[in-house]
Amino acid sequence: MTGPCQPSRRVVRQAWTGSGFAGGERAVPEETAVAITCNGSTHAVMMATPADCEDFAIGFCLSEGIVATAGEIREIEVVETAAGLDLRLWLADDRAAAYAARRRAIAGPTGCGLCGIESLDEAMRPATRVDSDARFTPDQIIAAMATLPPAQRLNTVTRAVHGAGFWEPGADLVAIREDVGRHNALDKLAGALARQGTAVSRGLLLLTSRVSVEMVQKAARLGVPALVAVSAPTSLAIAMAEQAGLTLVAVARGSEFEVFTRPDRVLQGARDHVA
Repeated sequence: MTGPCQPSRRVVRQAWTGSGFAGGERAVPEETAVAITCNGSTHAVMMATPADCEDFAIGFCLSEGIVATAGEIREIEVVETAAGLDLRLWLADDRAAAYAARRRAIAGPTGCGLCGIESLDEAMRPATRVDSDARFTPDQIIAAMATLPPAQRLNTVTRAVHGAGFWEPGADLVAIREDVGRHNALDKLAGALARQGTAVSRGLLLLTSRVSVEMVQKAARLGVPALVAVSAPTSLAIAMAEQAGLTLVAVARGSEFEVFTRPDRVLQGARDHVA
């Protein structure tokens, strides 16, 4: 796959084998500038993988509070330019008016979730409160995380991208999205779930990355009751998850994991059905 709108491309490389160099190729993920433009005004520019662009646009707008539902976006146009991709959105009239009042432009590199935030208060805005009585067994958490690696098609090829997935008892892995940026992968997943009309109050959000505070904020806004990640959380992420009432499970590898907040949602000793 080649070209700026493909998720990966093959490049020439020299591999050291221990006894000498061997020529050949390797697949690497594309990384390009992607602008989110709302009603003609650029809101954000990020480095991202140019795939699932409409999901990204919708998910970003939802996680940033630009819209409350995907239905408040009237139209999305993906425009390829010499510098990257411009995701142009047109908002419904009432939402457009609200957006105009808070219009601002931000720019940030891959993985930077708070670039351009205008105040400390905005950076530390309270997380959305999660309201769900869902419960999960340890076996379900372990089984859910086991579904991620084989579903990460781009990572299988490149070994260089993050994944975010949604798993639900009885439905298994409902959706997964990948990107060079962990925030982008989560936004893409949020957009995909919104477009599908998937209710998320009974399932698990799965991440292949570490858990920072902005990932918790995005998860809480999405409305999932529990977040499960392969790496550890930061102290601020734990505090934010506690504030949101979100169950935070991390260092989930193989048959082991650690629960940092709301352990009451993990049913110790139970092995099958979730209420």
